[in-house]
Amino acid sequence: MTWSPWLVREADRGGRPVLRLGHGQLDRYLEFVAARARPNTVLATGYDLKVFFSAVSKDPVEVTPADVLGVITAQRGDREVIRVSDGESGLSARTIHRRLSSISGLFGFLVACGEVESNPVPRGLANRKRTRMGRGTPLVRTPRTLPRILEPDEVDELMAACRRWRDRAMVQAMVLGGLRRIEVLGLRLEDLNFGERRVFIADGKGGHQRIVPILSLIHI
Repeated sequence: MTWSPWLVREADRGGRPVLRLGHGQLDRYLEFVAARARPNTVLATGYDLKVFFSAVSKDPVEVTPADVLGVITAQRGDREVIRVSDGESGLSARTIHRRLSSISGLFGFLVACGEVESNPVPRGLANRKRTRMGRGTPLVRTPRTLPRILEPDEVDELMAACRRWRDRAMVQAMVLGGLRRIEVLGLRLEDLNFGERRVFIADGKGGHQRIVPILSLIHI
């Protein structure tokens, strides 16, 4: 049996986003993810599963390790995808690693539910030199790179391009405090402590809260 996934964004009675892929097993897994993860994580998971099942055109019970390896290998060498970071073709190692995680999470869920016998996502490849944990070489090696920091001239150009004080305040919060875009968009006036020059992040990545010192907060 073959089927074509279609990703649909809806809203439940509480106004929370709900994703559908048009397949009972996948939709139930997305509901499971939505109950324990952030909306952006749910959206990324749904898109990863859509890309994978669009390529294999199989039901989850028919997927084999060869299908997983074939799709990942094809995406790694996809010349139609150009990476913004380095201008090379193909998906980045981090994107492929995330998609493997999304696929593995789905089948781990189905194994726990007793709907499939095993997870078709290989945990790694055999290696002559094994670690103490008994693990081999991972399927995808994600590079450990340092974040790219803007030069002072680049920050000045970015600030000069902002036409409103609101936009300048948002940029300063990200540059001086390292706030993420979604964290800046979620800031409220009561989250700004001008006396102590601190910003309270009520809903950060992973749902965590934190206090961020910003030395130039008085100028925002």
